[in-house]
Amino acid sequence: MENTKYRLGIDIGGTFTDFCLLNEDSGETLVAKVPSTPRHPSQAVMDGLARFSEQHDIRAQDVRYFVHGTTLGVNTLLERKGARTGLLITRGFLDIMSLGRSRLPDVFDLLVEKPRALIARRHVREINERVMAGGDVLIPLDLGEVVAAARELVADGVTALTITFLHSYRHPRHEQMAKQAIERALPGLYVCCSTEIWPQIREYERTMVSAINAYIGGKMDAYFAALTEETKSVGLGATLLSTKSNGGVMTAASARRTPVETLSSGPASGAIGACYVALQSGFSRLIPMDMGGTSTEVAVIDTDIRYANQCHIGDFDISMPAVDLSSIGAGGGSIAWTDGVGVLKVGPESSGSDPGPACYGRGGTRPTITDAYVTLGIIDPERFLGGEQKLDRSSALGVFGELSASLDMTREESAEAVLRVATSNMYSELVPLMARKGVDVSEFALLCYGGAGATHGFMLAREVGIRTVLVPLSPGTLCALGALVADAKSDFIQTVNLVIDPERPQAALATLRTSIEALSATALRWIDDERIRVEKRDVGIGADMRYLGQSFEVTVALDDIDPTSPAAYDAIANAFRKAYNALYGDGTSNAPLEIINLRVSAIGRTTRPLLPRLEHDAAQGELRAQRQRDIYIDGKVWRADVYDRAALRPGHRFASPAIVEQYDTTSFIPPGFQCRVDDYGMIIGELQ
Repeated sequence: MENTKYRLGIDIGGTFTDFCLLNEDSGETLVAKVPSTPRHPSQAVMDGLARFSEQHDIRAQDVRYFVHGTTLGVNTLLERKGARTGLLITRGFLDIMSLGRSRLPDVFDLLVEKPRALIARRHVREINERVMAGGDVLIPLDLGEVVAAARELVADGVTALTITFLHSYRHPRHEQMAKQAIERALPGLYVCCSTEIWPQIREYERTMVSAINAYIGGKMDAYFAALTEETKSVGLGATLLSTKSNGGVMTAASARRTPVETLSSGPASGAIGACYVALQSGFSRLIPMDMGGTSTEVAVIDTDIRYANQCHIGDFDISMPAVDLSSIGAGGGSIAWTDGVGVLKVGPESSGSDPGPACYGRGGTRPTITDAYVTLGIIDPERFLGGEQKLDRSSALGVFGELSASLDMTREESAEAVLRVATSNMYSELVPLMARKGVDVSEFALLCYGGAGATHGFMLAREVGIRTVLVPLSPGTLCALGALVADAKSDFIQTVNLVIDPERPQAALATLRTSIEALSATALRWIDDERIRVEKRDVGIGADMRYLGQSFEVTVALDDIDPTSPAAYDAIANAFRKAYNALYGDGTSNAPLEIINLRVSAIGRTTRPLLPRLEHDAAQGELRAQRQRDIYIDGKVWRADVYDRAALRPGHRFASPAIVEQYDTTSFIPPGFQCRVDDYGMIIGELQ
């Protein structure tokens, strides 16, 4: 219809770019996957828009809400292909990037190599300025010295610059003045300063966040500029939005200023999408499993998403709020190999999207997990991506030739061995990870998504002992759906260093109230400035707290506490002790409390259309398979029923082994499960 409006969510991955187009009137969705274009990332977006126009007569002008996530920033960081970056630092802190926190990556290995610093020491310049811890200026800033240092760095090939001065979280003026002077003198240089990005105490963490922002900033800025121009050229009038690591969205204009906020945006969107579809199906305790071409991400959802104030990406710790995600195991492109003594290994090296697995026919010469799926009959080479991309089974079998010879197995046996090793790798990482998070996996359902999540998830669940496995209606594009239903969200921090004496708490509580009001006003202004259409505005309030004299903090939610009420101190103390006990087991001390940082989250609640319920099949009950084929699993050949996902209706039930084929993925249910389909098309597998 002419007046129909659509919401478009896009997730640009390393192998494929996923699209989810939602009809705002009916709630129905259309999905698409196109190959990613790493050399020109925005081209994949344009290819997807063209496909919707050609196949469904839906024009770019019909899209009124456009949100996307990209792996460009995180890949630039992981591959160390960012800008040559310089750093201006307070005199005396020359080696801050190489010293870090003076912690070994592996405390049990005295010969371990420290990661290479993101900014080389020769690209760091000390500036003779000094601000005291209270915010008083001891040594004023000399702008001539600042500009001269910046010119030296540019002459040495630096194209991006970050500025971090001591105690600038208390007195940001020196950083602001330095940035303005450099931009006037060197207008083509990408410049950012730490207090613009994340004004938190602790110089190293603040410097690292700002350095990463500068390192990826130039490439991300160029990408967002190109995407803006290219989408405008085809008539897209919607504001371009970008997903964030904290599970929210922001405008592309904001993402150009702080691209560090986008690093984990794709996996974060997947967790948002997983929570969204699972809650509608009545599941609130989940382990979302996002298995793509290169990696597998897991999270924990217990009614709501869990968040962390620090995440680890590659060699770098990033002290900004993000959805609490962990990488485990491998992806569909992970390469199988044998070590020097003939032991089979899988990963961490991946074939990526170019050349990709051998079965893609693009020149891959080493066996991968995807090649194992094809060899074992799990994936039908003729039906991959709905038949849009034919796979070459002979090539998959060919690359297992050398591996099978070295293992003294048949090709099918060696392919299954690859899946077993990959599953064991995931098991060995998932179980301790869940234990550290306080999760009993037997009480949680595994929700599988991503290109290979539904293909491998049941095998992992069977190994771990997870009783329930969920496969949403469109698992291969769930990250794109998550982007569509994410709220506008931004996080703000202020270092306050407040000591609350239980005997005389009034003065500290009054200061806390003033700080909360000021930071909350800043947060609400952010929602207004973004001009994203929202249904309501919320502010979340928290604090990093500790007992006076301790070195580490616990983040405590203060949303429902009024600092002016007579019971405010008891409420804050009880909230802190509850959080402290959960981590350390004993938080009953009456020592004074110290609030180091105040945290405020601005949340603009966007419209979340409910997914439509599917029509029930008149017959219901047992389902007739569309076809059958032989698969090799558990050391023997099985005759597996094969179903088309579109034929599954609410109330249908089927037994394993079974395969469910659809455009965006293949679901493989190995022996041991009984499956049913719910009102939203969710496949629910129960381990027998």
